[in-house]
Amino acid sequence: MTPATSSPADTPVGSGTAPERIVPTIGPVDAPDLHLMTYNVRRRMPQVLTTRHALADRWSTRLPALRLLLGAERPSVLGIQEALPDQSAQLADALGEDYASVGTGRDRDRGGERIELYVDTTRLRIVRHDALWLSATPGVPGSRSYGNMIPRTAVHVELEDLAAGGRLHVVVTHFDHLSARSRLHSAVQLRTYTDALDGPVALMGDFNAGVGSPAHRELTRGRLVDSREIADERLDPGWGSFSNYGPPRTGGRRLDWLLVDGDAHVDRAGVGGIRPGGIAPSDHDPVHAVVRWASGQDHVHDEHRPQEP
Repeated sequence: MTPATSSPADTPVGSGTAPERIVPTIGPVDAPDLHLMTYNVRRRMPQVLTTRHALADRWSTRLPALRLLLGAERPSVLGIQEALPDQSAQLADALGEDYASVGTGRDRDRGGERIELYVDTTRLRIVRHDALWLSATPGVPGSRSYGNMIPRTAVHVELEDLAAGGRLHVVVTHFDHLSARSRLHSAVQLRTYTDALDGPVALMGDFNAGVGSPAHRELTRGRLVDSREIADERLDPGWGSFSNYGPPRTGGRRLDWLLVDGDAHVDRAGVGGIRPGGIAPSDHDPVHAVVRWASGQDHVHDEHRPQEP
């Protein structure tokens, strides 16, 4: 568990520019609501000047915009994908000392590209956490079984809600980008895993598949539903979540999902399209949901649960 260190309210985008304030998609929320957010921050890549998006992809360009975005949103729980260790340290610094993180690298030594959960400790207390690999041997770091060439992981944290009471579970993951077989097997594994958890559950991440795909159907055939599909208010007009450094696009594929159990009430949910200083902080856009559970977190809202055929 890693504490962060500072919390700048305003951060300049680029050298010599004045600090900028941005209007968040959601921003901080009050109890009993929780602001959940998932974001593929795009791993830092070696600089390749010949690619179309080489300048936009530079981490040194994107980090100031990302700091601004996180400073404005201040989610209760933030799920991150694709962070290298140095990027992870910078994200912790951007969020500040009120946040703690749990996560793992995907490789055998738990190094390399990471997925992480950042938790606002003024609202939530970390009770326990663990990591699993999306394979037939989930407790073996670096393991692969489903046809993916690189290891894929998930991180689970159980949280105590210090304001509203009760406990909840949050899982973050990143499915394989090439193998549909791997994505489906990973979905079966995580559906089984989340079905066994006692209490409210949220599953978030970059699933590298669209809504209605076999992986999405598998994950939402049990206790989980897509937060955007049951929200009282949708935050976007139908944007995809992979804009590839361009503006948000209507009709694009929504590869990043935020799933919750059917007991949840979702006030608002959708893709955020903020571009601090005109800069896209990642090739993906974040996905948000404002969620609450009934008092005591033990009452089922059956009207939000899809009916089995």
